[in-house]
Amino acid sequence: MSLGKNIQYLRRQKKVTQEKLAEMMSVSRQTISKWESDEIIPELNKLVSLSDVFSCKLDALVKEDMNVWDEAYSEIIVKKVKAFKMARYVMLTPNPEDDVNFYMKNWARRSGLLEFQPDAMRIGWDFPFAISEMQNRFGLRGYVAAYILPEGFETSCTGVEFASQKEADYAVITIQDPFAAGLGRIPNAYKKIMEFLRTNGFREKPREDILSCFEHVYEK
Repeated sequence: MSLGKNIQYLRRQKKVTQEKLAEMMSVSRQTISKWESDEIIPELNKLVSLSDVFSCKLDALVKEDMNVWDEAYSEIIVKKVKAFKMARYVMLTPNPEDDVNFYMKNWARRSGLLEFQPDAMRIGWDFPFAISEMQNRFGLRGYVAAYILPEGFETSCTGVEFASQKEADYAVITIQDPFAAGLGRIPNAYKKIMEFLRTNGFREKPREDILSCFEHVYEK
C-alpha cells in the first residue's frame, strides 16, 4: 500500500491536475508531487481535506490499496432489461438494507415465492425521501427491496406493494466483492456509471414506471 499512489489514483479518477489539487489544498504543485511520490507525508489536516475532496474515508485513504479498485469493476455495458413485475417494500431505519431484505425474505417464504422459484431474484435501491430531520436527528435512511416475480406466480399474501416495470435500457457494471474496502466500491461504481453516461451523451428520462437504478447481489 502507498499513500502517495492512493492520492495519485484518486486525483486521476477525479480528473484533477496536480496544479488544481494544489490550489484546493493551499499548497504548491511540488508538494502534491512529493505527496504522490511518498517523499513527504501530508499533515493530518491535509489528509482530512483530501478525504473530503475525494469523497473517501480517511481510513481507506491511508490504509487501503486503492489501485486494486479498478480490477474490481467490469467494463460498463448498455443492456436492455425486459419488463417485469415485482413485490417491493421500503423501510426507513438506521440500517435499512439489512432490515428490509430480512423482511422481504420472510415475505418470500410466507407467500410461497421461494417454493415456486427458490432462486427468485431480489433487487434493491436507495429511497432518498427521508427528510433531513429524520436523517440528522434519528439517523434514519431509506432503502427498498423487491423480488422480481416469475411468470405464472400468484399470491394473496399481503405486506408488500406490487408494481410493474416497463422495458428499459440500463448502463450496467459488475463489482467483485462489493462490500469490501469499507463499502467504498459501491459508491465508486455509481461514479463510474455517471461518468460513462456523461461521456457517451446518455440522458436519464425519469418515469414513474421505470426505476432510475437498482442493485442485484449474487454469488458466482
